[in-house]
Parts: sequence; structure tokens; C-alpha cells
Amino acid sequence: MNFKKLNDYVEGKGKPKMTMAHIYQPVMIKALIQSNGKSTARKIAKEFLAKDESQIDYYTEKTKNMPGKVLRQNGIIEYKNGSFELDLSNLDDDEKKKIIKMCDGKIAEYEEKHGKKIWKHRARDSRVISGSIRYKVLTGAKHRCELCGISGEVKALDVDHIVPINKGGPNVIENMQALCYTCNSQKSDKDDTDFRLWKGLYEKRDSKCTICNLEKAAKISNTLAFAIKDKFPVTESHYLIIPRRHIDSFFELGSSEQKACLNLLSEIKEKLKDDSSITGFNIGINDSEDAGQTIPHCHIHLIPRRKGDVNNPRGGIRNVIPGKANY
Repeated sequence: MNFKKLNDYVEGKGKPKMTMAHIYQPVMIKALIQSNGKSTARKIAKEFLAKDESQIDYYTEKTKNMPGKVLRQNGIIEYKNGSFELDLSNLDDDEKKKIIKMCDGKIAEYEEKHGKKIWKHRARDSRVISGSIRYKVLTGAKHRCELCGISGEVKALDVDHIVPINKGGPNVIENMQALCYTCNSQKSDKDDTDFRLWKGLYEKRDSKCTICNLEKAAKISNTLAFAIKDKFPVTESHYLIIPRRHIDSFFELGSSEQKACLNLLSEIKEKLKDDSSITGFNIGINDSEDAGQTIPHCHIHLIPRRKGDVNNPRGGIRNVIPGKANY
């Protein structure tokens, strides 16, 4: 690589010329010059991140797939044996310093023009999610990515809006999930898998449905679900957890609705902790008429159990079919 070609590329005079969608290219060129023309993606990622060690792996992928790819395609650098290389054999020290100075200028110019918005793609969650909510989401996920299952000890975790804010998703915990930076980056804020659910579908009610008509009386609720005591309890403090939307089957619920119901299950269990007589729970769903469902609106039973409430509790919900509990 000679000085003129590199100089023209950074100045934007040559063909190809540097066109910047971000500061990555000048940062990468500068880093390669300062490391004598050869560096791994991870080392260059550290230049992007400065001190944010938790995101090094994120920027390693960013280095390979964004500026690294563009600079290779434009003939500025090469990638060999796991390292990016910029041929500096034809540049003297003064020329290297000039290119570095030009890269600094390009970075400063871009930052001045766009300000903090250039890092918006990494700061989106922190702008709208409080520390306490973030803690609840991460602990609820057992500090693992809810998509791929990887531990937060291996990859940094983000708190993601299942339906993005910019697509109408609400900023409530039922619409949040823990994703590792890779899954969150791949999902981005353009995924439309659940968008239809937020355009009126969750407001679906049936005025003739017994369960729909109980919603207003519920004292325990969240955005997408509510809970009431069963009018015909199997045991004392028997609760029903119900999605607000009129829907027959648990399997037809969106992931946000399922999460909302599970959150209420945990909330009611916590509410009942002062009842020392409760020693266990049965949690069940009758899904379809053949499974015993009597009202075509999905609901989950939370049935407290107490020692001695039946002669032989073995098998629990397996008792729905006689003779199948003992095995």
C-alpha cells in the first residue's frame, strides 16, 4: 500500500474512496498503522470500545463484518490467518503520522456531525429501561439469553423489547426479554414477528364470554393478563390467571402474553407465602373441550396444596385420567 492511495482513500479523493456510515474505518486504519500494519479483529475491537470490556466480542464481529469487509473489498487491507493486515512497507513515519492525523480528523468530523447518535444502536435499551427493571428481567431469565440459552458469564446480556418501541411495543416488563448481544443484534429492531399482536389484537374481547366479563373486577393484573380467585375453588386460595385477550388456547398466545401470565403466577405465589398451611401447588391448563375446558377462554389454574388434603397426592395432575397417577 503506498501513501498516495491510502491518503486519497481516507481523504475521499480516490476511487474507491472512504464513505463513512460510522467511525469504524478510520479507527481501524489508525489502529493497524499503530500496530505496524497487523492486528487481530479483537485488538481493533478494543479501539472501538475503549474501556467497555463487556462488549469486546460484539465489536469483534462488527470489525469482521463491517469495516473489515468494506476495507478488504476496496483493496485497502487483507485478512490472513486470523489477523487484518495493512501493508505499511511503502510508508515512512511521517506519512504514517499524517494518515493517523487524517483518521482522527475524520472521526472528529463524524462525531461533531452526528453526536451521541452514532452509538444509539448500543444505547437503545439503557435509555428506556431502569436499573431495577433490568435487574428483574435478567434475574427472571436466570441470567441467560432467552433465545439461545447462553449464560451472561459467557456473553454480555441486553434487555430487549420483544416488540420494539419504534414499532409500537410498550415499555413494560411483559414486553422485555434477556438476549445475549449476538441474538439481540441479529433480531435488531426491525423484526416483525409479533407486530400484528400489538395492532388491536390484544384488545379483543367477547361481551358474551364469562371470563372476559371478569376483567374489570380483577385486583391483580398487568398489561396483558389478570388474576382472580376461582368462584368454585378446588382448595382455598385457588386462583385463575387469565390473558386479557379473548383467546381459546394457551398455545395461541403471543410470547409476551405467556410471559405476562407466568409473571402473575409468580406474583400470586409470593402473595400466598404468608399462608404457612400451603406446602405445594398444582398448576394446570385445560386446553380444549376434550381436555376438560368448559369456557373457551384460556386460563391457568394455580391450586394451593396442603399436607393431608387428599389421602394420596402421588401423581398430581396425572390423576386427570383415573389409574394413571400411580406408576
